[in-house]
This record gives sequence, C-alpha cells and structure tokens, in this order.
Amino acid sequence: MATKLRAKSAAWPLGWYPTAAHQPSAHHHARPAGARVSLVVLHSISLPPGRYGTTAVTALFTNRLDPQAHLSFVALEGLRVSAHFVIWRHGGLTQFVSTHRAAWHAGVSHWQGRQRCNDFSVGIELEGLEQRRFAPAQYQTLLPLLRALCAQHPITAVVGHEHVAPGRKHDPGGGFIWHTLRPLVREFGVTLGG
Repeated sequence: MATKLRAKSAAWPLGWYPTAAHQPSAHHHARPAGARVSLVVLHSISLPPGRYGTTAVTALFTNRLDPQAHLSFVALEGLRVSAHFVIWRHGGLTQFVSTHRAAWHAGVSHWQGRQRCNDFSVGIELEGLEQRRFAPAQYQTLLPLLRALCAQHPITAVVGHEHVAPGRKHDPGGGFIWHTLRPLVREFGVTLGG
C-alpha cells in the first residue's frame, strides 16, 4: 500500500510544497551526500510565548526579529533557526526551507542511534505552546502535509522535538494529540512519537 501511495505523488518543484505560502529563510545547509529524509520532527512555537497571530516567528526564521520589540526577544538576538514548515493556529501553512535542504530546527539531537537529526529530517512547527492544546485547523493541515511528505520521502517516523532531544526540549508536549496521525501508520507504516 505504501509503495502505491508514494508512486502516485506529484513532484514538488525543488522541494517546495505547492500549496504552502513560501517565505524563504537563509537558515539551512546542504544535506550530507547520500542522506535521505526519513524523519519528521514536530515542534511548537509562539512569539512572544503564548501569543498567536504575530509576525515574530516569520521574522525569527528570516533573520528580521527586532530583539527590542519584546522582552522575551532579547535572548533570541543573533539566533539562527528555521523549520521547513509552520502551521499557524488558523490552519495556514508557510514553508521556509526546501525539503531538499536541512533546516535548523532540531539542534543537538539524535534518533535511533543517529546524531544531527537536521541532516535527515523535516521540521514542522505548530503555532502553539508546549503542553497546551493545538487548534483543530492545525491537525486538518498537518495530516495532509504529512501524507504528502511520506509520498515524497522514505519517512519512517514522525516524532516530537521532545523525542529527539529528551530532557532538553519538551515540545510539542502533552497537548498534542498523537492518535490523529494514526492513518499514517496504516498507510505508510511510519512509527509515531507520543
């Protein structure tokens, strides 16, 4: 079944998902030679923490965040991070980095004995705060995106940042409803975090 679904997928031009808004970030690097994308890492983000609908996440990922705009931004000055995708509270989707490149989302991380998860993963940020619930519209965007990613790449697992950086990171946290992703197990045989 997984092979058939993968074969039906239309190609993404240069690793850009056709239905996402595109907002290119400079925070990425080439994947190592021969690296295949086999992991998706889910995160949560809001800037300022707990506030939704601001432009601060986009500003952070595109190196335009004013550290003086909010007290919580001071610690982010000079930080160079990104994710491939952000799913906003209303379900909108923005892509910042091509899936052909490694976005800077996981930091010091490991999965099943492999270090540097950025090199073989796609990072998806959900606008939200760890341990809090995410909006239904976000799940409605997330599942089709994950299906499309599984059709494009040999994804074997979808996990949280908390699973690849245990003790250091705690997102997306207990507010994320993992069982909503169970169709991926049936359709593609992926392992789920949570």
